[in-house]
Amino acid sequence: MQNLLSLWNAMDARRRVIVLGATLAMFLAVLGLSRMASAPSMALLYAGLDSAAAGEVVTALEQQQVPFEIRGNAIYVDGARRDELRMTLAGQGLPAAGAAGYELLDGLSGFGTTSQMFDAAYLRAKEGELARTILASPQIRAARVHIAQAPSQPFRRDERPTASVTVTSAGGSVSQAQARAFKHLVAAAVSGMLPADVAVVDSVGGLVRLGEEVEPGGDVPDRAEALRRNVERLLAARVGPGRAVVEVSLDVETERESIVEQTYDPQGRVPISSETQERSSSATQPAPGVTVASNLPQGDAAAGGEGKSSSSETRETVNFEVSQTQREVLRQPGAIRRLSVAVLVDGVKTTAEDGTVSWAPRPEEELAVLRDLVASAVGLDEERGDKLTLRSLAFEPLPEEGTAASPGLLDAMGGINLMSVLQLAVLALVALILGLFVLRPLLTGAARGASDLPALPPPSGAGFADGEGDSGRVLTGEIDDEPDLPAFPMMSGGGMEMEDDNDPVARLRRLIEERQTESVEILRGWMELEREK
Repeated sequence: MQNLLSLWNAMDARRRVIVLGATLAMFLAVLGLSRMASAPSMALLYAGLDSAAAGEVVTALEQQQVPFEIRGNAIYVDGARRDELRMTLAGQGLPAAGAAGYELLDGLSGFGTTSQMFDAAYLRAKEGELARTILASPQIRAARVHIAQAPSQPFRRDERPTASVTVTSAGGSVSQAQARAFKHLVAAAVSGMLPADVAVVDSVGGLVRLGEEVEPGGDVPDRAEALRRNVERLLAARVGPGRAVVEVSLDVETERESIVEQTYDPQGRVPISSETQERSSSATQPAPGVTVASNLPQGDAAAGGEGKSSSSETRETVNFEVSQTQREVLRQPGAIRRLSVAVLVDGVKTTAEDGTVSWAPRPEEELAVLRDLVASAVGLDEERGDKLTLRSLAFEPLPEEGTAASPGLLDAMGGINLMSVLQLAVLALVALILGLFVLRPLLTGAARGASDLPALPPPSGAGFADGEGDSGRVLTGEIDDEPDLPAFPMMSGGGMEMEDDNDPVARLRRLIEERQTESVEILRGWMELEREK
């Protein structure tokens, strides 16, 4: 404490102000860094909530007096309490997952509630429950369900209800497996609904179409990609992975056509019915008593004989049917009109004994076998105009792009809080700068100005031997006017003469000549003191 007081008293006003300012700055820096270090690290509590659900969560946090921050549509809280707050809010039913469910029916009373109002509330409740069930999937961030159901009518029983589901996935897009699951979930929850009556809409990718629902001709890239993968997998088993490149081009029908054809064969008659009619008749006429001949003068009036007549008729009707062929052809878009396949296969590389690598194309026999395999895999039809090209050429080596990523130092320090380490580093740096460049020069200069110059040991020689006379005297840089030093003989002219002991300049000159090292140190101390002033 005495040393500090002596140093403080030895400082002038300017140095005292500098020391006080440096001390205050150091204190404020330490205080600020300590507050930053002690401040809680904010972690994400919830994000992507709608306005109503986010407002309920904020209200609950304010009631519990929990500090929080709102950044856009995200809510941040203290990282140490994040899990606890999530469990607490979940116990309170927050955040509200989707629309309200069957609790809507609790507010309905029998008095004043019509059947239409109850049906509408029940439909809303079912939509909310389905949305909650879909949100139970960890990959789904938001979901809405809409059910369209016509009122029951006795004369329109064939109408089925339909539904649409809008989902937002946390992974970017909804897969076909998830869409199929949502279809069956909604269809099973609504009476009379089929999975085909449910439409799943992804908020990012649009309408999700399943394999059996894709329109003809609308999946040409997928079909070509499937054929390409099949051929590459087939060739990789023989030539190795990455040594065969396949490209498939599909030319499909884009027009819809319906053809109805009827063909009649006149030579192909077939009897289908036969009808035969037979008719016969007979008649006998008696002889008349008076005839014309009997009235003649020469006529014979004798009676004539009887007359007889008979007839028969046969009629046959045969019905024939002409051979007829009726054909109806319906051509849908998507039928393959032409298929083109190009296959590039690497050759055979051999390594000689001296280490040289030589390349040779694959033999024609092997290429012919590979061509037959590819033709069978893609369903090649040459009559339709399909074309297959297979060649064996040398592959150029691909240049390396970049380097493999490796975990860095921060990844290895996964358990260390990087922000705390940075705060401590800044605090240490500020303390080091203040100590080296502010406090140390001030304290060093004050010590030099307050203390006397370092004492010099007594000179050796006549009159200054240890234990004799002035052995305890040291040089201080001050000229003593008292003649207490012994007289030294000086050479003057031709002999030894004693100089005047009362001459201080002569005494100083004599001391400098005898103690040159000590004199240089004294002069250096004076120069440093003048520089600091």
